[in-house]
Amino acid sequence: MTVTRVTTDPPAGTLTLTATFAAPVERVWQVWADPRQLERWWGPPTYPATVVEHDLTPGGHVTYFMTGPEGERFHGWWRVLEVDPPRGLRLEDGFGESPDDAADLPTSRMTLTLDPQPDGGTLMTLVGAFDSPEAFAQVMAMGMEEGLTLAAGQIDELLS
Repeated sequence: MTVTRVTTDPPAGTLTLTATFAAPVERVWQVWADPRQLERWWGPPTYPATVVEHDLTPGGHVTYFMTGPEGERFHGWWRVLEVDPPRGLRLEDGFGESPDDAADLPTSRMTLTLDPQPDGGTLMTLVGAFDSPEAFAQVMAMGMEEGLTLAAGQIDELLS
């Protein structure tokens, strides 16, 4: 599995995932920038994602839903804050069909950083920061850590 480390800091309300890939930064960027590639990994294997809207420009939105094993849909969205292709981006990440129709669940600020490695590979760091320890605990209880780890673990196959 490509995920090398997942750390949580409940008092600070943060989750940090790091993963390494045997692919250059430009190629790893594509798994975020191309909605069809994003669909192939954004969501645990038993909850595949369908991207509805994908605008990775500052002020743009990404909307998607994950379909569970029983056919139920779980909607999510990103509000794009900053984009620095192919090195990273900053997003507001939430639940619901759109940022304007957000579910009554916490949002986070998500920062993606893609760093080139001496061997030609990429170190991906993804940090999710919540507004409070309570918001962090609520999303962790929903399985965010496991879900994100399983989702990121699918990227290697996509890159091969």
